[in-house]
Amino acid sequence: MSEMEEQTLNPEPETVTCQENNNGDQPMLDAADQNPNSSSSDSDSDSGSGSGSDDEDQAQQNLEIQTLEADLATNPSNYDAHVQYIKILRKMADIEKLRRAREAMSKLLPLTPSMWQDWAKDELAMGSGPETFSTVEKLYEQGVSDYLSISLWRDYLNFIQENDPSVKESSPAGISKARDLFERALTATGLHVSEGNKIWEAYREFEQAIFHTIDGTDTQAREKQIQRIRVIFQRQLSVPHVNMRSTLLAYKAWEMEQGTIVDSGCSDQDGISSHVASAYQRALEIYNARVPFEEQISQHDMPDVERLEKFMNYLKFEQSSGDPARVQVLYERAIAEFPIASQLWLDYTSYLDKTLKVGRITSNVYSRAVKNCPWVGELWVRYLLSLERGHASEKEIAAVFYKSQQCTFSTLDEYVELFLTRIDGLRRRLSCPVEGEHALDYSLLRDTFQSASDYLSPQMKNTDVLLRLYAYWARLELHLGKDLVAARGVWESLLKISGTMMEAWLGYIAMEIESGHVNEARSIYRRCYSKKFSGTGSEDICYLWLRFEREFGSLDDFDHAERKVAPRLQELQLLRSKQESKLTEERENSLKKNVREKRKQASDVSDEQPPAKRQKDATQKQKKVHGKDYEVQNKAEQNEGKEMKAKGAKDVQNEMKEPVLEKTKVYTDQCTAFVSNLNLKANNEHLRQFFSDVGGVVAIRILKDKFTGKSRGLAYVDFSDDAHLAAAVAKNKQSLLDTKLSIARSNPKRGKKEHGHTDQTGAASGSGETSNEPRARQGIDSAIKGKNTFAVPRNVAALGWSTNKPKTQDPDDEKPKSNDEFRNMFLKG
Repeated sequence: MSEMEEQTLNPEPETVTCQENNNGDQPMLDAADQNPNSSSSDSDSDSGSGSGSDDEDQAQQNLEIQTLEADLATNPSNYDAHVQYIKILRKMADIEKLRRAREAMSKLLPLTPSMWQDWAKDELAMGSGPETFSTVEKLYEQGVSDYLSISLWRDYLNFIQENDPSVKESSPAGISKARDLFERALTATGLHVSEGNKIWEAYREFEQAIFHTIDGTDTQAREKQIQRIRVIFQRQLSVPHVNMRSTLLAYKAWEMEQGTIVDSGCSDQDGISSHVASAYQRALEIYNARVPFEEQISQHDMPDVERLEKFMNYLKFEQSSGDPARVQVLYERAIAEFPIASQLWLDYTSYLDKTLKVGRITSNVYSRAVKNCPWVGELWVRYLLSLERGHASEKEIAAVFYKSQQCTFSTLDEYVELFLTRIDGLRRRLSCPVEGEHALDYSLLRDTFQSASDYLSPQMKNTDVLLRLYAYWARLELHLGKDLVAARGVWESLLKISGTMMEAWLGYIAMEIESGHVNEARSIYRRCYSKKFSGTGSEDICYLWLRFEREFGSLDDFDHAERKVAPRLQELQLLRSKQESKLTEERENSLKKNVREKRKQASDVSDEQPPAKRQKDATQKQKKVHGKDYEVQNKAEQNEGKEMKAKGAKDVQNEMKEPVLEKTKVYTDQCTAFVSNLNLKANNEHLRQFFSDVGGVVAIRILKDKFTGKSRGLAYVDFSDDAHLAAAVAKNKQSLLDTKLSIARSNPKRGKKEHGHTDQTGAASGSGETSNEPRARQGIDSAIKGKNTFAVPRNVAALGWSTNKPKTQDPDDEKPKSNDEFRNMFLKG
């Protein structure tokens, strides 16, 4: 293909996991060619200056290389560091380091098509011969398997045609090899609507070049080659792609050269066979239906989120048409644009599992998926299941599982699911061995369980997930491993980790009963009936023991159990009644305090009204007595009197029955733990489970944002007594949902002192003084404002005066007058 045609091609858009590789299109320069503009006629000073600049650049590059090498040593999956490291080594022409850096990156991470092209060009520039040809051919094979790239496939095809001796000589083996490669390229890219025609055209050009090498006297070989070219034309015309009319006209022109048809000139389809015309028409209709989608996904100026959404809409449309091959090509195009879109990979692999069901193709896609998105546990789980469906060897499955363990996932559930998937696969292979494979050893399954336990137990203590894992393990030890001692050891190990879970003890007992070992089950009941469990577990375990003895034991066994259980139940009942009475008392005190707060707030509102407003309101009320308002006021007074009589002694009780608003709800925090740094996903059940080993949890309050309703990461946990509270505080710095909690005893009194909060009326007014006067007297005092005290009777205190401590008198203030002086003053006036 000519250089001009190469330049007119639209480059394959590249989207990588971090930044695009911008290494340039030219092969790596030799060390002697890195400064082509240097001249021997430069002055000594210029040479010295240039040499110094080169030394500085070299030192800077060496420093960058050391930094990147250290970074990659600690974090081998750092994509940006790999790209930058390769770029600097390529610039410095360090051949061996560059090759090792590229090989290290290709083992862990996918390379972009341009990076594969640069690698192949550099290898070709550094040598020639059969060894170099084999190396470059392997590079192209790896490159076309990473992402769908038309330009990379074309480079690969051109490389084979130009450098493979057998292809260059047009030997039968070489021609067969090239044709096989072209067919592989068409399988991968032939249905690419916007650029697949380039591979079709290259294939036709290759076959036409072979046709010109055939001797003119060999009529049979020439006719066979003509038919081969005709089939390629007709295959291309049946596939929707851009420039379909140009392909049709080229086909007609070629047929005219062969003398097969005569150009009638009326229509594009005139002169061609009917089956070719109908196939072309169907392909054209399919293409026209996809033109709007192609235009949408070709807009590179829109945000990536919108472009990905356009691709997903396009995929839904293709899936509705029911052509799996076309859907797969479109998924590959989307992956090349958005390689780290995990949901895209999940959709792609799910579609292949449901539709294609070809083990080799599906497992290859999964291998690429986990390479691009290794942090998605669901992809690893599906990968293992896909290998098992494809009857992969145990060695291959074990290698994939080992790789998954080196990854970091966002949730513990992903780790659990991964371990269980591996365990399930081993169980199936042990139960139903695959023909032709060596029988697996049960110790492999036991080791996998042990690894899961070692990793999950510290984070999932006292959880149902860990209980199900150990129950699964014990059951397989009993039935598949045929080892009762090992099964009991599994349950004993669980009891050491989660001994405060009643379910763990019951699971152990159930296994013994199922195995017919009644005495062993009875001994377990004797061990656990006196333990403390969350909720009503302590009572339940006692009743379960009695039920067990009724169903399996003798009368002596039942009597013995009853003698053991009866004192324990009495003790628990007494403790429960104390807790309930304490809670009831605290609740009543809280409600009474809330009623007092309500009344105080109402009084404070009336006291805060200015004198002018109170005087105006009083005047208006006096005026309403006259006229029509008199009857309304009279009725209101009558109703108020009736309500006051009806209320009577039940006033406080009725107040307590009123619903308490959330804003005015008051908590005593007598035995309360304050929990901070709480995971925002945690709920009441998580906290209750976290404190299940402590017990005594009465209530849980998670603080939430009043606008969003989401958790603020803070919570209060009420306990029945100080002993349970102390045990809860001892769990400080333990983890819940991968987050270390901070747990302390709640101290509401200290918070009130720090904020200057007090319930006294004087403090509420800001004077900092307290008053022992009745509420009515306080209302009168607050109505007098200012320092004019000449008209104040002696039994009324001026604003700012206090009966508790003496006040220094302002010399400008007038001395209060007696009643006689007050009377004489008005008589003189």
